[in-house]
Amino acid sequence: MRRSIPLAAFVAAMSVSSTSIACSICRCGDPTFNALGSDGVAQTGLRLALDWDEVKKTQGDPAVESESLTEHRTTLLLAYGVTERFGLFARIPYSQRSMNASSEDGTEHVETSGWADPEISAQVRLWSSPFEGDVGARTSIFLVGGVKTPWGENDLQENGERLDEHVQPGTGSTDVFAGLAGSYQINPRSALFSSVQYRDMGRNDAGYRYGDALLANVAYEHKLGKRWDAVLEVNYRNAARDEVDRNGNLDSDTGGTMYFVTPRVLFDVGHGWVLRASAQLPVTQSGLNGHQDEQAVLNLGVTHLTSH
Repeated sequence: MRRSIPLAAFVAAMSVSSTSIACSICRCGDPTFNALGSDGVAQTGLRLALDWDEVKKTQGDPAVESESLTEHRTTLLLAYGVTERFGLFARIPYSQRSMNASSEDGTEHVETSGWADPEISAQVRLWSSPFEGDVGARTSIFLVGGVKTPWGENDLQENGERLDEHVQPGTGSTDVFAGLAGSYQINPRSALFSSVQYRDMGRNDAGYRYGDALLANVAYEHKLGKRWDAVLEVNYRNAARDEVDRNGNLDSDTGGTMYFVTPRVLFDVGHGWVLRASAQLPVTQSGLNGHQDEQAVLNLGVTHLTSH
């Protein structure tokens, strides 16, 4: 598996979860592992991935006031292996959001689109075990760190008024994140991957601050044949409540704990191209704060190794 498919020749970890999506509507999991596989830090040169995600969530008490949000996000990932130990990554997302807001005054529908916040990160391999025959380096450990910039659109307005925070394509805040990731090659056809990361959220110009988040992931990857691979993940997220203003007032319908199970299939088209599809399925939502309902997250993607 280590050298038999292009996907498994890519990066082990980067920005867990959330990718660039704010934590009140964020996706669990490791988006770079999803896009590039479990061993890319050992690959020099440029790699590209393009992903499309659908995220749906409802928050608030339907009897009083609630929001139902759907986001379609397209993200370009640029990965460059400077050496076999050190890699750089950039994620450039574009967001399309649709929200139905219900209250005593009726229902309002809002649609927005625009560039979300780019994310820049780096990873370094701290340690790897000696090579073992056709398995290669059986165990590797990586240090990951980066920043989500505030460069996305976060001040969209309608009739002179700023739109709701959750329909803004970007968060407008500078967030930093750091963590560890590791991979273990069970045999030439199977591998384990795990990562843990903490994201410290900043406050935007409107005073809103998404809750800090701790994210963890465990994945099992297995080669089914010459061209097909399968991955099964367990994803965990624990996020603090959002602060809605500079005084630290909290949104009671944000934050909490979620678990997901994510099956994924991959098809090696050849010539460095890999197609991917996955569904991130909620296991339990009992740990979420207030009134929240998160649905399955759908993902389609394509990965290409452009050079060595």
